[in-house]
Amino acid sequence: MESATSNETRETPYLSCQNISKRFGAVQALSGVDFDVGLGEVVALIGDNGAGKSTLVKIISGTEFATGGVIAIEGRPVTIRTPHDASRLGIETVYQDLALCDNLDVVANLFLGRERVPAHYAGAPLSEGEMEKRSAAVLDTVHIRIPSPRSKVGALSGGQRQSIAVGRAVLWGSRIALLDEPTAALGVVQQREVLDLVLRLKQQGLGVVLISHNLQQVFEVVDRLVVLRLGRVAANVVKNDVTATDIVGYITGAQTAAAASAYEKS
Repeated sequence: MESATSNETRETPYLSCQNISKRFGAVQALSGVDFDVGLGEVVALIGDNGAGKSTLVKIISGTEFATGGVIAIEGRPVTIRTPHDASRLGIETVYQDLALCDNLDVVANLFLGRERVPAHYAGAPLSEGEMEKRSAAVLDTVHIRIPSPRSKVGALSGGQRQSIAVGRAVLWGSRIALLDEPTAALGVVQQREVLDLVLRLKQQGLGVVLISHNLQQVFEVVDRLVVLRLGRVAANVVKNDVTATDIVGYITGAQTAAAASAYEKS
């Protein structure tokens, strides 16, 4: 099966992982993985448990370091050894646990660890007005609906909490957002809110990597799917060129993938 891009000529992706490998002792978790995402593109990272999805995300987000391979930003090789390195390069990760503090309000969560002060000296009061203003602007930009930026996060719905975690990435100027199972454990209405948010991030020009087991939802929002199987790329395909049945075949190994490299060659 052949695959083709929606554009006649591919531009240099914002994030490119080339020939990424990772070994944990005797276990080869990733072998020669190529993965990329461009700005304004939603890419699904798909695979069964143990396929290597989490390991690849950890490498991109700076919590693990690759054994081999190159990560490039806009074609320029970079080194990502810590989450701070990833953030500095415009990569933010929203994990399933969201890393939110329920006892703090939305503004405090958005600025957690990056609080603004009017002067650079110990004991200076926080710039509450500035932080609240910036928070409201970001929430409005991506159409996140909450009662107030001063609402306690613990009082928000699951979908709203997920949106706040994503909004934090937008606030800090991320270019790539890695979303790990963003609709897991949410109700139907809340899942819809999160999927709509993914599309709005795309419209804002962010690249989005969506890690999910829900193929129905994946096909609603993504442009392209990358399937990992046993630490290798089993397929790299444009959504319109495949069906959910095809993807299941790549995940299980029932279907071989000439499309695994066809995307890059198109």
